[in-house]
Amino acid sequence: MKVVMIPSGFKECLDPCDVAAAMEKGARRFNDDFDVEVVPMVDGGEGFAETLIGLKGGELIYREVTGPVGEKIISYLGVFVEGNRKTAVIEIAAVAGLKLVPQFLRNPLQTTSYGVGELILSALDLGVDHILIGCGDSGISDGGAGMAQALGARFYDQEHLPLSIKGGGDLIKARYIDPGNLDKRLGETQIDVACNWQNVLCGEKGVARVFGPQKGATGEQVELLVEALDHYACLIEEAVSKDVRSLPGSGASGGLGAGLIAFAGAVLHPRFDLIGNYIDIEQAITKADIVITAEGSLDSQTISGKVPSEVARIAKVHNIPVIIITGTIGKGAKLNYRAGIDAYLSITQKPTSLKKAMKKAPQWIEECTETVLRQVIIGYQLAEKKGGALYAQRNGRVLQKK
Repeated sequence: MKVVMIPSGFKECLDPCDVAAAMEKGARRFNDDFDVEVVPMVDGGEGFAETLIGLKGGELIYREVTGPVGEKIISYLGVFVEGNRKTAVIEIAAVAGLKLVPQFLRNPLQTTSYGVGELILSALDLGVDHILIGCGDSGISDGGAGMAQALGARFYDQEHLPLSIKGGGDLIKARYIDPGNLDKRLGETQIDVACNWQNVLCGEKGVARVFGPQKGATGEQVELLVEALDHYACLIEEAVSKDVRSLPGSGASGGLGAGLIAFAGAVLHPRFDLIGNYIDIEQAITKADIVITAEGSLDSQTISGKVPSEVARIAKVHNIPVIIITGTIGKGAKLNYRAGIDAYLSITQKPTSLKKAMKKAPQWIEECTETVLRQVIIGYQLAEKKGGALYAQRNGRVLQKK
């Protein structure tokens, strides 16, 4: 049996490589002779830089930058060379990720993307030809205003005084944006962004309403953020003549997508279209008898372009069954059957605390993988037994045994 495992990460817990290692251990524990291929899959979120740099044989370079709550942190960017082209890889989750925002400080009105701009400047200082940004798992909602300031843009209030934007809540105070001091090297460097193509900045399905609560916003704070980002979109249009309100991907990472378009000259891409240039999961899937994927949470949002739905989409083209291992099963999980997931199983088998679940996750993923494969083998054995011993009947007639 050829088993292909293509896991995503478990947000704020394990990156894709960690999940992959646990899954492979579970498979080997059951049967060390299994033909197992493991392909850790990133969607632009946690593990993006490390996974790509590992595949490309590059290096991680560490920098002190501003974290999402305004304190200095140690983050990193990756660099690899392919042909004559030097590419920097920046992972938003590693500089402005939700996991970097303590629970008691989770207020998206007060988190900043400033460190993202600092990493972009570091990449430019390294003389790269290309910057690849993974836009996911963020803890920010400032529309990329913090990043814009780090890159040289200036914000002013209604009295024409300099204004420091320290979070999405400050955007409402801005009167205009001066992009005149943006780093000139931005116009000479290709910047590509892998993001959720369905996230937009404004409107009923704008990023504040859809993702604000996940980042700790109360109902009142969500409405304040909606107003602030709508106002910000107007300022961007006045400053750079770009309407980013409903552009695909503009709402990615709390509106950072919009800021990258407006101030960094970046091009946004559906995340798997871009990542597929670096990680070819279809080649692995076509060789599989069964595919096992993984995600921290399975719910109605999984079908909206997350790793399991992309894996299932490709697998169904080749008529290959897909099972997902997940941390939690949420509302709308059954919708994933329509997306091509054939079965799903949670690693948590009894009520437990989040703290314990995160601590035990590697062990439970390992055990769950073993359980899944044992069940699959039972199915194969039954199918073989039935196929070899019984006759199929249809419309009262006995058909020839296959």
